[in-house]
Amino acid sequence: MTQDRAQIDSKPPTASERTFLQPLAAALVCLVFIVLFLVMAMMNLRALDGTLNQFMQNRGLSVIKNIRRVAESFLQQLERTQQTFWGLEMGTALGEDHVSLQEAFLLDLLDLAQSIDYTEATGHLNQVQLTSLAAQENLWLIAFVADRGGVEATSRPVPEEVLRWADPVVRGRQVFKINGFNPATQGEETGRVALRRKSGQGTVILALNAKGLRYRQARYSLQKAIDEMVPDSDLAYLILEDPHGRILRQAGRVTEDAHAFDKEASGRQVGAGVMTRKIVAAGRSLQEIAAPVRLRGELAGEIRLGLETAVTDRILKENRRSILISTAFMVLIACLAMWLLYKNQSRYLARMQQMERRIYQAEKLSALGRLAAGVAHEIRNPLNAISMATQRLQRDTSHELTGVIREETRRLDQIIEEFLGIARSRTLKFKPYDLRELLQQITRLIAEEAHVKGIDMQTQWPATPCIVAMDVDKMKQALLNIIKNGMESISGSGAIRLSVKSDSRGGFSVQVSDSGGGLSRDQTARIFDLDYTTKEKGLGLGLPLAHEIIRGHGGQIRVSSQAGRGATFDIRLPPAQGIFATDKRA
Repeated sequence: MTQDRAQIDSKPPTASERTFLQPLAAALVCLVFIVLFLVMAMMNLRALDGTLNQFMQNRGLSVIKNIRRVAESFLQQLERTQQTFWGLEMGTALGEDHVSLQEAFLLDLLDLAQSIDYTEATGHLNQVQLTSLAAQENLWLIAFVADRGGVEATSRPVPEEVLRWADPVVRGRQVFKINGFNPATQGEETGRVALRRKSGQGTVILALNAKGLRYRQARYSLQKAIDEMVPDSDLAYLILEDPHGRILRQAGRVTEDAHAFDKEASGRQVGAGVMTRKIVAAGRSLQEIAAPVRLRGELAGEIRLGLETAVTDRILKENRRSILISTAFMVLIACLAMWLLYKNQSRYLARMQQMERRIYQAEKLSALGRLAAGVAHEIRNPLNAISMATQRLQRDTSHELTGVIREETRRLDQIIEEFLGIARSRTLKFKPYDLRELLQQITRLIAEEAHVKGIDMQTQWPATPCIVAMDVDKMKQALLNIIKNGMESISGSGAIRLSVKSDSRGGFSVQVSDSGGGLSRDQTARIFDLDYTTKEKGLGLGLPLAHEIIRGHGGQIRVSSQAGRGATFDIRLPPAQGIFATDKRA
C-alpha cells in the first residue's frame, strides 16, 4: 500500500524536461549559417574587387604600352631622318612626312631656347644656375652672348668654333640658326641652336651631345605620342613627367585634387616601378596608375593616368546590394522558420503535456485499483459484520441511531464497490455484442429509480443489430455510471435520452443526454479527472471509471454542455473487426 500511494503521489515528468530541438538552438544554427554566408559573400566581394582592380590596372598599363609603342615609332623616324638632314637649311622641302617630324623636333628645340631666354630675362641666371638648368634639360651648353660677341653668361666655356658658327645670329643677320646635328661637327657637341633673344639684345646658344640628343628625341617622341593618342572614354587624365618630376605633357581634366593627392598619398606597388592607387578628384572616383617609360633602354620619364571607375563601382555596388538583399531574405526565412518551429513545438508540447496528464491519470487509476483491492480485503469483512450486527440491533430495538448506522454502512460499501470497480476494470474480455440489447438491459435496470425521481427515460436506436466488440459487464458499468451521473444532475422532474447511431467508419455512436443543470467550460475540461468531483458526497469515481473503460475499448468519449441546459455524452465505439473472444488490458 505504501508503494501504491507513492506511485499515486509522484509527480509525472513534463515534456519540457525532455531533450528536443528548441527554437533557440534553431536560431543559433540559422545565425551560424547567416554568418558563414556573409563571410563567404564578403570574401567573394573582395575577390571581385581585386579582379576589377586588376582589370583597371591592365587597362592603364595597356594605354601606357601603346604610348610607348607609338613613341618608339616616332623615335625610329627621327633617327632615320637624322642621317639625311645634315647641312640643309630650315624650310627645305623634302616632300616626306619624316621631314615634317624632324622640323617639328627642331622647333621644339627652339621653344626650349625661348623658354631659357625667358627664364634668364626674369631671373638673371648665374653660372651655377645655368649649370643646374643644363643638367636638368640634358644640354651640353647654355650660353648668352652679347651683340659684339662677348659671352655674358654660360654653363661652361664656349668653344671658339661655336661662336663662329653662331656669328650670323649674334650680328643680327639671322633670327635663328640650327645645326642639323652633323656628325662632322668638331668638339663634344653634336648639335647647336642659336636664337636671337626676344629683347633684341644678344643671343642664346644651346648645344647638345649624343646623350642629350637621345634624351631630347625620346622626350619629344613621348610628347608627340600623347598628342596623337585617341581619347579613351574611361581615361580621365594623363600626365607625362620627366625623371625630375616636371610635367612635360598632360591630357584630360587634371584637377588640383589629383596633384595634391599624388604628392601626399602612398600608392600600392604592383610591379617593377608600377604604382596604383584609388583617388577621388573633382567628385570622381578614379584608379590612378603610374609607370616608368623607357625608350632604347633609357628612362625617358613617367606616365601617370587616371581611369574612371564608375562601371566597376556600379558592379561592386550591385553585388553589395545583392548580398544585403540575400542576407535580409535569409534572415526573414530564418525568422519564419523559427516562428513555425516555435508554433509546431508549442503544439507538440501541449500534446505531450496532455498525453502526460492522461498517462499520469492512468497510472493513478492503476495504483488506485491496486489500492482498492487491498482496501476491500481489509475493510469489507469487518463492514459486513457491522451490517449484520446493526440488523440485529434494529430488530431488537427501534432506536433511530440504528438506521443511521445502517445507511452509513451502505454508503461505505458503495465506496468500496467503486474502488473495486477501478481495480477490476484493468482486464477486459471482448466479445461481439449488440448495443441495443445492452441499453435495453440498462433501461430496465434503472426504470424504477427513474420513475420514483420523476425522470422520463427516452430511447432511440436502429432496427438492425449494432454489433460491437466489448466486455459486456464493463461496458454496462460505464454506461450506468454516465446515466446515473445524468440522473443526479437533474433536480426534480426531467428526462434522460439514450440514442445509437452508426458512423461512416462502421462504428457506432451512443449519446446520453440529460436535462440537468449542465456544466461550465472548466468543469467540462476536468470532468474525467480522478481527483475532481462536483458532488458533495462520494469520491466522484464513476465518470473517470467510465472514461477508462471506454478508452480500453478503443473508443472515445466527448462531453458538450452549457450551464443550465443539460449535458450530452457522445461515446464513439469502433466496429467488432472480427474480435470474438479476446483478453485485453484497459
